[in-house]
Formats: sequence, structure tokens, C-alpha cells
Amino acid sequence: MKKISYILFFTSGIAFGQFFEKDKVYTKQDTLKGSNTEFRNFWNVKKYDLSIEPDFDHKSIKGNNTISFEIVKDIDNPIFQIDLQQPMKADKVEASFAISEYKQEGDFILINTKKKFKKGEKYTIVVTYSGNPTIAKNAPWDGGWIFTKDKNGNPWMSVADEGIGASIWLPTKDIWSDEPEDGIVMKIITQKDLVGVGNGRLIDKKIEKDKAIYTWQVKNTINPYSIIPNIGKYVNFKDIYNGEKGKLDLDYWVLDYNLEKAKKQFEQVKPMLSAFEYWFGPYPFYEDSYKLVDSPYLGMEHQSNIAYGNGYQNGYRGMDLSGTGVGLQWDYIIIHESGHEWFANNITAKDQADMWIHESFTMYSEVLFTEKYMDKKSADIYAIGIRNKIENDVPIIGKYGVRNEGSGDMYPKGANMLHTIRQVINDDDKFRKILRGLNKDFYHQTVTTEQIENYISSQSGIDFSSIFNQYLRTIQIPTLEYSQNGNNLKFRYVNVVKNFNLPIRIGSKQTIIPNEQWQTIQLKETSPVEFDKNYYINYKKV
Repeated sequence: MKKISYILFFTSGIAFGQFFEKDKVYTKQDTLKGSNTEFRNFWNVKKYDLSIEPDFDHKSIKGNNTISFEIVKDIDNPIFQIDLQQPMKADKVEASFAISEYKQEGDFILINTKKKFKKGEKYTIVVTYSGNPTIAKNAPWDGGWIFTKDKNGNPWMSVADEGIGASIWLPTKDIWSDEPEDGIVMKIITQKDLVGVGNGRLIDKKIEKDKAIYTWQVKNTINPYSIIPNIGKYVNFKDIYNGEKGKLDLDYWVLDYNLEKAKKQFEQVKPMLSAFEYWFGPYPFYEDSYKLVDSPYLGMEHQSNIAYGNGYQNGYRGMDLSGTGVGLQWDYIIIHESGHEWFANNITAKDQADMWIHESFTMYSEVLFTEKYMDKKSADIYAIGIRNKIENDVPIIGKYGVRNEGSGDMYPKGANMLHTIRQVINDDDKFRKILRGLNKDFYHQTVTTEQIENYISSQSGIDFSSIFNQYLRTIQIPTLEYSQNGNNLKFRYVNVVKNFNLPIRIGSKQTIIPNEQWQTIQLKETSPVEFDKNYYINYKKV
């Protein structure tokens, strides 16, 4: 999401919040939602072909979803699990194979079969559904549908569901680790004076009596939570960006009265794409275009369909998260949510517990954009400034298998972990190659924390395991205790994991390698030691 899609506002200011409850007691239902269960692990989704028709007056929706899939291992008489959260209901379930029975239990449709399935076979399940979906109380953080009106009184509808899951409105295999690699086709059915905007490219529009049907196609793999319909009084304008893979279509859908503001504010898109293609490699979805869509909530990183609700102003709702002034030089939602096209949409965590892969890299993308758009000094100032949002409440990595994320510190603390790693590598060409390599070698894949950790360590030639353990799995801030007597410097680490390995540059000519034992070195300079603030550690003179 971005996004930031997870920042919450309180009377005392801004804090980073989460989609999931930290102190929740987890149940079998949570495991069924968050794990690759025996009802999910034998089949792989290939494509979703869906239709959605919202009813503004009744705050209801109806539609269907054809789920195309492939069997990945031989299995006899399995039960298929399709996710569809209450109070939505399955009106009909059909399949290209014999169903002995199906039933909806809680948030799941369980489909019983009496058949032997062989690896490599392909089938479809079609679910027709309807109901009044959960309404979001404060989108995008508490997920659900939004039925509202624009300032001219026209219906305006959308949904935000990253935390709660796409199955809040759409029958899917609602687990991050299984993305339909052949993409989706989505039909949005609206009253004919409104416009339906979805992911990817508009491939058809037709009028049938008092209805308009907009059909959108995504050719690339896409995570279910990114599949989002938007319905409103939209108008469209277009542009082209000449990028690393050729011409990238830029597609903008905004409420009619926002057109002129959008044309000016969205001029930031091309500099953003230039910066991110430099650091991360080509935009990952040229086939599906790049799109910004006016949203009734702050923002979200829906793939090739980015929700924009920042009020056509720079900063985060006109504020600078870093408190330095740097963040007011660009539009937070355009930069942050677009960064997620690389980290979240191209490279996706298999489990919500590893959501830092999305948010840490994307918040650091703000730093990298600032460096290209402004200068390195401003970027460092911004990175250091966002530390004021770090709470160190719980670890960044959450609980696996139950749809749980860790601390909201995955944003500013995770970004500063990456900033610290960059200082250790001390070679921006190598650091850039690692970022581009991640997006190339894990192109359109779902990944684990271990894969990302191992990749960065192997490609840099530096073992960063203790640094990942420190910042992702504890709430301890490393502290360098030191004393100076003339040109003698005495130092050690405290508040660190075992064998914590973080070399520190001091002054302009020396590097020290502290551990938990006191060490003494002679400084090359006799003036008071200067420590580099770009490392996310505390310094304590003793």
C-alpha cells in the first residue's frame, strides 16, 4: 500500500499502524485463512475471470468468478477450499469436474469430490455470489467496501482489502503465495452514466440498456488483494513514458472535477519512473500499463491500478513524515504506492508475516527517489528524519500461517535497516545492482524473508544475518558505548544480538568493527570523534 496506506492518524500526530491485531488468540479459522492447507496445497491458480456489479443504494454486490487452476500433485477425493468471507454468500458453485457436495462454513466454501486428480490436469471452478460486503470503517486500514459520493453527489465506490483479504468480496484462493500467473479478466458492471476502472488495460466497453460493462485485462501475475474495481464519475487522460523496455502507457482516471489538478500533480510520475527504473530495473508490468485512479481513501498499491487519494498536494496529506521539509517536495502517495509496483507487486511475500519485504523496501524507495530527484544529502536527511516514527513495540516479522503482520516499524525502521546495510556495503553501484537483481531474479515471484536475506548477503559478499536478526526479529536498538581520551577511542556494542556484526565508519578515514567486548584503537585524528548518523544505532558516551 502503501499507502502510506498503513499510517494512522491520532490526536497526538502520526503513528504507524497495522492491518492485523497484535494480541489476538489465533484459531483454526486463522490457520485456514493464512496457511497453505491440505485444501489448498494440491492446486495452483492460473487465472481469474470475474464479473462484479455493485448496487450503490443497497450497498450490495453480486458477480461470479471462474477460477482456472492446475493440479500440482496426484490426489484422491480431495476437498477444495475457496475463500468467501461472511456475510457474502455463494449462490451457486459449479466445476468442470463432478462435485459430490459443497457447503459454506464460515468464511470458506468447501467443495467435496470423489475423483482422482493427476498432476498437470487443468480444471475450473465457477462461483456465483452475492451479498452485502463488510463496509470499511476507515479505509484502507480496516478493509472493506466503500460506498460514498463525490462532492457533486455522484456515487463513488471501491474496496480496500490488503489486510482483510480479497475474499471479503470475491471468491478466491485468498493466500498471498498463490497468484494467478495468467492474470485476470474483470468485468465491471455499472449504471451507464458511471465508469468502471479496473487493473490492467481496458479491452472492451459496451452499453446494455441502462448498464455499462467495462472489461479489463491483466496479462501478468497479480496478487488477489491487488484486484480492485473502482466505480465513479471518472474521466481519462493518457501519456507515454519512454522507459527501459520501451514505451510505457500512462493511464489516468480521475473524477471529472479533478482533471486539471491531476494533469499538473501527475507530472511527478515520469521523474518517479525514471528514478525507480534506475534503482530497481524496468517497471514490472509494461504489458498492463501504469495507472493512477482517484480513490475515496488515501491510497493503495493495487497493481497497474494505483489508488490515489492524497488531495493533489505534496507530502503525506500535506505533511512531511520526516519532519525535515524534504518530504514536502513530492507527492507521498504517487511515490510510495508506485514503489510498491516493484516491492509488493513484482516481488510479493508468501506470508503476511514477511510483509516488511513490501514496506521496508518501498519506504526506502522514497529515500532513493529523493536522491535522484533532489540530491544525496536531502535523501540522507529524509532517511534519518523518518526514525522519529519508529516505536520498537514488537518485532517487524509477524506470526506465520495466520495472516498476521508484525510491527508498523516495517516502514521507517525497515527502511533504516536498508539504509544501514547500504552504508556497510559502501558501494552504491553494487547496492544498485542488488536492488535491480532482486527485481530480475525474483521477477513476478512470491518469496520468503530467508530468500531476500540470503540474496543480499550472497550478492554483497557480506554476511548480514546478524543485522537482519537485530532489526527484524528484536526491538533492541544497537548501542555503541564509547569514550575518548586524546586520540584513544574505547568502544563496544550493547543491546545487540549474539555475534552482531556491524562495522562503523568514523571520521573520514577509519572503520571500526565493534563487538560486545571493549576495544581500544588510536584515532588518526585528534579532534572529537564524529560518528556517521546514517547508521541506525544509538551512540552513548560513557
